[in-house]
Amino acid sequence: MSIRGIPFKFFALAMGVIAILIGAYVTFFQSRGFEKTTATIVSIEEDERTFENEDATYTVTAEYDVDGTRYTGTLDSYSPSYAVGKTVTVRYDPNDPTVIHSGGGIGLYALIVGVVIVAVILVTGVKNKKSQEDMRALRESRGQAGYAPSEPGTERELYFLTDLGTPKYGHRIEDGSRRVLYEAKMTKFSLTAPFGFDFIDHEHGATVPHLVGHEETTQWDTLLIDNHYTFTFDGEDIWKHLRRNGVTVDSRYDSGDGRLIGTSYRIIRDGVEIARAESTSQYPHEDDAAAHKVAGAVPARGFYRVWTTERNLDLLFVTLLAFARSGASDDKGGNYGALFGTLERRMKG
Repeated sequence: MSIRGIPFKFFALAMGVIAILIGAYVTFFQSRGFEKTTATIVSIEEDERTFENEDATYTVTAEYDVDGTRYTGTLDSYSPSYAVGKTVTVRYDPNDPTVIHSGGGIGLYALIVGVVIVAVILVTGVKNKKSQEDMRALRESRGQAGYAPSEPGTERELYFLTDLGTPKYGHRIEDGSRRVLYEAKMTKFSLTAPFGFDFIDHEHGATVPHLVGHEETTQWDTLLIDNHYTFTFDGEDIWKHLRRNGVTVDSRYDSGDGRLIGTSYRIIRDGVEIARAESTSQYPHEDDAAAHKVAGAVPARGFYRVWTTERNLDLLFVTLLAFARSGASDDKGGNYGALFGTLERRMKG
């Protein structure tokens, strides 16, 4: 999850701080100057639900005495332990006994939750920063500070595949004989920190470690604002990382090669096309596609057929990885780029 370019950790941090402020207010300030008394619950009524699958909410009414006068008020909290006839502690305003609060427990709960969220994010952030620094130092010590320069050769048809059915899924590029040319193998799985991967170039005998973050998604569901899909790569937004390394992608939707509508990509590095790719089913090899006729017509996320003259596959692999893991259709992390590219080509053609 992300909120239009704001990573989830910042969104969660903001929610944690808000929970702390609300919890502190309810616990220490909302009932300042109020006095305690004992109230008896006289009714618990389920509120009408706006939606059928909405969680139930309840209105709890209690009676209490102040200076010999009986008052009836609605509690501002609910607990499954509440029952008619049960006594609870409430705080009332001595200047207006009709005003009561019973949410001290909720305030304390919000305070604890907020502190835990903020602590986890801060600790995780420090650990992630150290992991990135260690990874960067390791690459530099091996002389792997950047990508190999572009080196053209004979065009070849390759296949980008994604492992399915496991949380530790990886990716690989194969040739027509199913020989793995380049792959990413997960070395570290984490629910809160980026995944550790070894990127292995089998053609050149090189292994480079990278940190790949969890996928983050903004679903706007609007025609005015594009959705946004991204993840971090070595601590940097993947789309910024590609642009910084000279990569742009011209994408469009089409239905070529007997398949349902999928996405085609023209991958450019420093102004020169290095590859063309199209989404395929999870059976990109022709013989597999023939054996799975129905599935072979349906493009699947994370599977691409690639045509390239590029000998060094490292940056091309990372580009395809960006689309495979994020689910985006254009190189800005959204869908509109591919849509507008499709409309533009149809108007010209």
